[in-house]
Amino acid sequence: MKVYKLSFNVFVLVSFLARDRKTSREEDILTRKVNLLLEFRGYKVVKERQEKYFKDLNAVSKRDETKILIRVIQKTKLLSGKVGVRQVRKMKKKMDEEGYERGILIGPSFSYSARNGAKAKGIEVIETSSIPSFNIFEHELVPKHEILGKEEREELLKKCHIHPYQIPHIKRTDPTVFLIGAKPGDIIKITRKSPTAGTYVTYRYVI
Repeated sequence: MKVYKLSFNVFVLVSFLARDRKTSREEDILTRKVNLLLEFRGYKVVKERQEKYFKDLNAVSKRDETKILIRVIQKTKLLSGKVGVRQVRKMKKKMDEEGYERGILIGPSFSYSARNGAKAKGIEVIETSSIPSFNIFEHELVPKHEILGKEEREELLKKCHIHPYQIPHIKRTDPTVFLIGAKPGDIIKITRKSPTAGTYVTYRYVI
């Protein structure tokens, strides 16, 4: 009986340690992905706050100084494992109270009502699985993508005597467009390496 009890205790301890290591590994991966997204989009975190089930990142865009609330869901209380619409409502309330101009909600997956609610409230939802765990722009086959600022945009249109919609299109769902946070109506500058010209630049209009 004593041997059985000892074996059971060892089994429980090993299971607990294995689960703890798995949780720690998942948290490290999530942190790395979020940091990469911040880098891709040029967001600077000025303050962060850890809650029981999520972490709030108060950030600003380096491009236009937009104030952004990024909420990273680390655990969900729903049995489905999905983020529900209640979390969307809470986030929108905080955005309104504290004057955030944009909101980004990151989580493992989202319910249908949460997605619709976020869209109606102007909150971007991002599943963690859609964020790469490495910097894709460091690959030699992936060119540099940048969103043009207001002045650069006006200068380009004036120089080429064109309207934005006359520029070749690229979809909002394109992986590179999504990662840099471009939205419909933005113009993206794409800089490619060339063995003959050194570098050459093209532009795309996001639809």
